Amino acid sequence: MGGAFLAAAVLARVGARIGLPTIPLFILAGILLGPHTPGFVLVSDPHEMEMLSALGLVLLLFYLGLEFHMDDLKAGGRRMALSGGTYLALNVGAGLGFGFALGWGTSEALVLAGVLGISSSAIVTKVLVDTGRLGNAETKPILGIIVVEDIFLALYLAALQPILSGADSLGSAVLDGGKAFAFLLLLALAARFGTRIVSRLFDTRDDELLVISFLGAAVFMAGVSEWFGVADAIGAFMVGLMLGSTTSGPRILKLVHPLRDAFGAMFFFAFGLSIDPGDLPTVLWPVLAAVALTLAMNVLAGLGAARIYGFGPGPAANISTTLLARGEFALILATMAAVAGLDERLSPFIAGYVLVLAVLGPLAAGRSGWLARILPGGKAARAAEQAAEPRESAPVG
Repeated sequence: MGGAFLAAAVLARVGARIGLPTIPLFILAGILLGPHTPGFVLVSDPHEMEMLSALGLVLLLFYLGLEFHMDDLKAGGRRMALSGGTYLALNVGAGLGFGFALGWGTSEALVLAGVLGISSSAIVTKVLVDTGRLGNAETKPILGIIVVEDIFLALYLAALQPILSGADSLGSAVLDGGKAFAFLLLLALAARFGTRIVSRLFDTRDDELLVISFLGAAVFMAGVSEWFGVADAIGAFMVGLMLGSTTSGPRILKLVHPLRDAFGAMFFFAFGLSIDPGDLPTVLWPVLAAVALTLAMNVLAGLGAARIYGFGPGPAANISTTLLARGEFALILATMAAVAGLDERLSPFIAGYVLVLAVLGPLAAGRSGWLARILPGGKAARAAEQAAEPRESAPVG
């Protein structure tokens, strides 16, 4: 475990020097030091990291729940729902069609719909911070789309779980799905109306007690969620949603941050351990085709969101490139697919797809001006900006 942390840290430091995000580097560390790569093997059995990986996943979604607030939906209004719905319709729809086109199976196509359709909240947030765009006008629709994606993800995973678990009849599938949705509804009602009670339960000045309390609640509810047929990560997300609205929310957000970073790294590292680099060439062309499809859909979605908010080509390019990266949600789906025994090509495909877009996304966001020039109205907007720039005055005398 110590070697895994150090390997992830070394590669992340190297990547930081050249401006790469940490997620693909953590995966790469797992691939290089796993049992499927020639040379030194740090972890011979990926299952040895299974509990750490599960804890990392729980903490990632718990943190996202803390950052999400019910008020975000009310403040965003119709335009946020419309832009988020447009993004999901284009990307999830394209992912579903792509999955059927590959011919790997219906369950596999449903998994690919989520893989290609949902952005990485972690990478999107990091890109906004690194590019200094948190105060930009187009950041509001970007975060609105992420909020809509998070809500869709919870419902999508709840619906997908009984399908992947192999329910033996339509009635059984409906029963499992109904149980999952009922549990989600119960958690949502608790998050909406139980804030005062939850706030009192977690009210303490002692940081040690607070850490033990919220960590226990997140992990326990993740286990209960699995029992109800809901992905464990979604249970943790709902706990974060509840605690984020309490008086202790800001302190919890600060205290969980290093835990999320440490164990989140182990989630990505453990995923890399399960990848056989020898399988990647077999899915090279599907990966490249999926990347090209995602690029096209993101540009269309960015143009659609910009039109909804009345933005020009520059903000449209920023929206398109910032939301490009795929990460933790795709890996969640890959883990679910592996447990369900789906097509063995899914894991290497998702790994390759995430690696390419996790690197390409931040790089494209930093150079979104290139895309803006070729979007409709881009040249005219650029000419207007140049005309508005103050000219240097002639030297006197």
